[in-house]
Amino acid sequence: MLLLTGSAGYVGSVLLPKLKDYDVKTVDLCWFGGEADYKMNFWEAPLVGVDTIIHLAGIPNDATGELDPKVTWETNVLGTAILAQRAAKKGVKQFIYASSGSVYGINNSEVTEDDLLIPVSEYNKSKMLAERILLSYKNDMNIQIVRPATVCGWSPRMRLDVMVNSFVIQALEYGEIKFNGGDQYRPNIHIQDMTDLYVWLLENPHHNVILNAGFENVTIEDIAKKVQNKIPCKIVPRESNDPRSYRINSHRLLDLGFKPKKIVADAIGELIAKYHNNELRDSDECYRLKTMKLFH
Repeated sequence: MLLLTGSAGYVGSVLLPKLKDYDVKTVDLCWFGGEADYKMNFWEAPLVGVDTIIHLAGIPNDATGELDPKVTWETNVLGTAILAQRAAKKGVKQFIYASSGSVYGINNSEVTEDDLLIPVSEYNKSKMLAERILLSYKNDMNIQIVRPATVCGWSPRMRLDVMVNSFVIQALEYGEIKFNGGDQYRPNIHIQDMTDLYVWLLENPHHNVILNAGFENVTIEDIAKKVQNKIPCKIVPRESNDPRSYRINSHRLLDLGFKPKKIVADAIGELIAKYHNNELRDSDECYRLKTMKLFH
């Protein structure tokens, strides 16, 4: 049996249909809508009969991490520690963890999995600590840690607080894209490739490794220009005190045989099509911070 945490989230709701060949149980608080087999905190989920865990659940980004740092640490670090401890005792064999490429912090070079982690936010730090806790169980379970780039593209549990998606909806709804700075780098991965990777890891449990997952390192301004190429709009850069800039190297993953199929331009085109089909609109539930403030 496979336990999928965060099953009703942005990535989880795209991943779940791809797991139809598995016996899957889902757990999610469903703050952003959707359903789950267990509507509870992920660390409390029943583990009887569970062989594999894909752990996506947690406080999702820098902004929500700063909303209540105590909750961020309790969820991302303590919650993951409890889940890992219970999993090891119950005989779970494979534990796949969604960390974050942002654990590298500010870095001018293209970082590999062996580079030093210098997290700069509560969210980054919580992801780094969760990784270290999980690695302490590597003799008990097959631990696979993924450090994803910023995910982009369509999901039934849509997010518009990630960069590509945000720029598309700004251009479509308001005719302009506003951003801070512009020369900071952000790595990107299409949501279909992101979810395909989790399925690939299920099928390749022997790869007991940490893996970067991001295939386009692009500046913020260049992302805006990619959107502008498909949607006539103004680009409005503003002064920024945000120093976060990083690029990730995913050669380890590519060398193992995983092949991405999508690029940022695909995500932009797909989102435009969803918008014109009335499946995408700018609404509060697409912003994690706005929704989480309702529960804070």
